[in-house]
Amino acid sequence: MSGRAPKRGFASRPADPERWIKASDAPPARDADAAGFTARLTIDVTPELRGRIKIAAFRRGQTVAGMLRDLLAREFPADEGDPLMTGTAASRARGGPMPSANSPDALTHVELTWIENRIEYWIRFGRQAGDRILDRRRRVVSFRPGAIFAFVRWAANDFGTVISRIDIVRAVDAGAAYQTLPFVRPGGEILLKIEGWPKVEKVLLHIDAVEAAGVDPCDVAPDHWRHVAHRMNAGHEPRSYTFARHQAWLKRRKIEQ
Repeated sequence: MSGRAPKRGFASRPADPERWIKASDAPPARDADAAGFTARLTIDVTPELRGRIKIAAFRRGQTVAGMLRDLLAREFPADEGDPLMTGTAASRARGGPMPSANSPDALTHVELTWIENRIEYWIRFGRQAGDRILDRRRRVVSFRPGAIFAFVRWAANDFGTVISRIDIVRAVDAGAAYQTLPFVRPGGEILLKIEGWPKVEKVLLHIDAVEAAGVDPCDVAPDHWRHVAHRMNAGHEPRSYTFARHQAWLKRRKIEQ
């Protein structure tokens, strides 16, 4: 029987996660995609930061190098006429997965990932202003200011669920104050934040009930999502959102405008 290879590929689960996180990074093998990257950039970071970077890359199903290249590419985009950026490097710099935080389009961008039974980030509801496919596992959806959307995140490893969370967010106008949350750029007004699958499932069932009442969840009164969050965090059932209540909200909004 041949012995186990001393190095594991990135996609395989490390036998000892804590040891893997703290381990020094081995020089990566150069493949065809990396052949265009001939300039080396070296920085010193703390062991804690290196560990967080490794975990983030693992959850996204990427290599650390690939994730950091994408990060640098979108934060320092190249001008198409820049003679210093050609070939593969220029192509990737122009096509980073997430727009810059100061993007002039005034949209809110959400990066979604779907790796069956591993990482499942998806939109439960929301009127999308744009949808860009990055690869077979990732895409970026965009929302106009004022749009309300539900962002669901679930991830697991060999030992069980890592994260289970739903956020209902209202996209904000350019220059307005906002709250930050992972994979949403620049951020938004968080109306509801619920963690833990039992509670997340209840929120999803509540959204189903709203739709069954003949109301689009995108149009629900923002205060209702705050009410749902507060009630669930306190261990109580939220009140139903009826069609009559929705009509009252529409009349209130018309008067306030």
